[in-house]
Amino acid sequence: MEQFIVSALKYRPQTFIDVVGQQAITNTLLNAIENNHLAQALLFTGPRGVGKTTCARILARKINQLGYDDPNEDFAFNVFELDAASNNSVDDIRNLIDQVRIPPQTGQYKVYIIDEVHMLSQAAFNAFLKTLEEPPRHAIFILATTEKHKIIPTILSRCQIFDFKRITIKDAREHLAYVATSQGISFEEDALHIIAQKADGAMRDALSIFDRVVSYCGNNLTRQAVTENLNVLDYETYINVTDLLIENKIPDVLLSFNEILAKGFDAHHFIQGLASHFRDLLVCKNPATLVLLEVGEQTQKLYGTQAQNCSQDFLLKGIELANDCDLKYKSSQNQRLLVELCLMQLASITFDGEKKKLTDL
Repeated sequence: MEQFIVSALKYRPQTFIDVVGQQAITNTLLNAIENNHLAQALLFTGPRGVGKTTCARILARKINQLGYDDPNEDFAFNVFELDAASNNSVDDIRNLIDQVRIPPQTGQYKVYIIDEVHMLSQAAFNAFLKTLEEPPRHAIFILATTEKHKIIPTILSRCQIFDFKRITIKDAREHLAYVATSQGISFEEDALHIIAQKADGAMRDALSIFDRVVSYCGNNLTRQAVTENLNVLDYETYINVTDLLIENKIPDVLLSFNEILAKGFDAHHFIQGLASHFRDLLVCKNPATLVLLEVGEQTQKLYGTQAQNCSQDFLLKGIELANDCDLKYKSSQNQRLLVELCLMQLASITFDGEKKKLTDL
């Protein structure tokens, strides 16, 4: 039986072209290599799972392949990786400095990739300073971190800094579609969109979630299966709730909210999602801002239809009320009542007739 390899490893980029969502950085690095303008100390910083270590490994291979005809030679023995989270003492850095002095046996450079560099101790940083400032001609240092603010300024001033951005939902969705197609898995666009949204800008997280969902529902990814497995409130829930709010159906809204809680969803998450839904409807009302709506085509049509039934005043007031509820939620003594009160206020925005008596609710 063939061993299962997680998608994050199986589809790990091997060239700069394969790196998702970091074109500005990969193009800069390629140009620097081609023009022999690469700094000897680089700092890759950004959120987790966006390709920092991957780009460091690709760069390490790329610079050593210059002038060599054999494309299969990866010069792995010229690349040294150090995890600063577990090797953060002065002795670890001194051992590294001793290695740096020895030139490579083949290839032009020895590349040192130091991951989670912000975990180095103050003394280790100080021991590293001189080598980083005046490295041997054959040494290149690539530092990677998720927390740039924890690195001392004297280290930052000696590095060329590359800020990696979060992967956009569109880029993540397109890469997931490529992975699904490669594995012969059929999918709904909305299903991949939900996975990309849940990953919150980290491609590695998106691929991990993708593996988990495929294990759950097999070779056919549907929106319903993904929402069930990830336990997320999908757009249908918010569309139905908004319809009830527009029609001033306070009892039905409260019953719908009760069902959402009964399914195990968090009330705070629900009210935050409702505010985001109102924002998306507001975006739909103007064709110029439609590009800000990051959903699939089918979902976009549903949003567009509902947006026509909601006035701009209702949506603006709705966002204000939902946001106010969100801010008060953590300090509230009765959180459920707070959300229910917010829903009743939302359902009353468009109510023009005689106010209902309490007995009518």
